[in-house]
Amino acid sequence: MTTVVKRGPWKIWKDVIFALFAREIRTGFNDKFGVSWAVINPVIFIFALSFLRGRISGGETHTIPTFTFMAIGILFIQSFLQTLNASAGSIKKAKALFAFRQVQPISATIASGLFELMIKTFALLGIVLLMYVMNLEIRIANPILLVTCFVLMWLYAVAVGLFFGIAELFVGEVRKVREMLTRPLFFISGSFFSLQDIPKEYWKYLDWNPILHAIELARYSTYTTYGHEGVSLLYLSFSTVCIVSLSLALYQSFWRQAISR
Repeated sequence: MTTVVKRGPWKIWKDVIFALFAREIRTGFNDKFGVSWAVINPVIFIFALSFLRGRISGGETHTIPTFTFMAIGILFIQSFLQTLNASAGSIKKAKALFAFRQVQPISATIASGLFELMIKTFALLGIVLLMYVMNLEIRIANPILLVTCFVLMWLYAVAVGLFFGIAELFVGEVRKVREMLTRPLFFISGSFFSLQDIPKEYWKYLDWNPILHAIELARYSTYTTYGHEGVSLLYLSFSTVCIVSLSLALYQSFWRQAISR
């Protein structure tokens, strides 16, 4: 006699997310380079930009080795942008699966976000290994702060991606708006520069950006001599809570109408 195993809602949701996550891995690593390109790509950026920054400021940038300074900036901004774009496109990409009532749009968004988190973890480990091989100093004064900044930034990216993912199902042109809005973030989020490079009277034009706070605090978490003037973990946390709440409210109100379009 066949035994029927009943699963609760949370168990079903977890299994769906895991299945979608496995699907992301299969589709993401089906080329010849696979995960290695996820490590090579940021490393090339970091080496090139570290060389340019090093020619300007020498081997150190505001008490931090230039390579570490650039590595944090590039990894964080790439993680944010790629997570946001993957999360925004995940709903439309998995739309055919919503015919199964167990599969909901937010599951696809979470799976895409987790996949990007895994990719950047591999990239970080690859860069740390490369720094060890090159005999570069590896220092993290406050690892808890570093992880907190990265997780908050990742949550922020997933939430913004969910917001745009729902909106794009109603109006396809929102995708162009998203691309237009996110493109400048690569240049205004502190990935290439420090807030200390900017005169204080102009900080108010950059301080609204939570990603800048995440990057600057992450640098401070590695070398406390870097300082954290002008940035705040409270502001980063508050911004993340607000955008997560807004995105979940939008999702709860409109996801059924969105996937039926």
